[in-house]
Amino acid sequence: MDGLRTTATLQDRIGYRFDDLSLLERALAHRSWAHDQHPPALDNERLEFLGDAVVGLVVAEHLFRNFGDDEGRLTRARSDLVRRETLAQQARTLGLGEWLRLSRGEESSGGRDKDSILCDAFEALLGAIYCDGGLDAAKAFIERVMGEELGLGDGGGEIHSPRDPRTLLQEVMQAGGSGMPDYRVLGSDGPPHDPVWTVAVLQASEVLGTGSGRSKQEAARMAAREAMSSLEAGEGRGAG
Repeated sequence: MDGLRTTATLQDRIGYRFDDLSLLERALAHRSWAHDQHPPALDNERLEFLGDAVVGLVVAEHLFRNFGDDEGRLTRARSDLVRRETLAQQARTLGLGEWLRLSRGEESSGGRDKDSILCDAFEALLGAIYCDGGLDAAKAFIERVMGEELGLGDGGGEIHSPRDPRTLLQEVMQAGGSGMPDYRVLGSDGPPHDPVWTVAVLQASEVLGTGSGRSKQEAARMAAREAMSSLEAGEGRGAG
């Protein structure tokens, strides 16, 4: 796959164009790959360190400006929004794992879908955007890719913690005695370097929902969200 085309595709996906492409390339370089180069190359750990601070600042400022004055609630919301699992899911939504440079060993062990690696890559990408375009560019990126999570309010200053719809669906099904949801990949569309996956979630043989995304994980998340909407709509009809 052509490196320049890959970089251009990723920049289209994240909605930001780098003036200094070396920053983007470094953000994608995991230490396992960098240490295998001769001589060793720069990895993304310093950018990840910076991005961790930037995402914390931007999220804290957003919560401060848009929600109530309960410091404990603000702190919990910030913690939920910047925790490893949340940022790893953002990386999956972007399909960031596809562009990471990993060693063969890390690749074979499933490194492209590890929460720790994806979270670090997301923070490194943010650090690279900050270095390239400043705080305004970093804020615009976070608001663009985390807009749904950052809008977690009820209009009255109350904050709701983000929950992965797959977790919510599992909890609802287990509480109802339905067992575990069953996710099945239905296929993919688009070019090999930029596929769109479709996943269905089933209960026994009944399809509860389907979803599409740039990764199988994101497609499963969308399927779970559709399933939750269907279940909630069914409860509403039953209550009426």
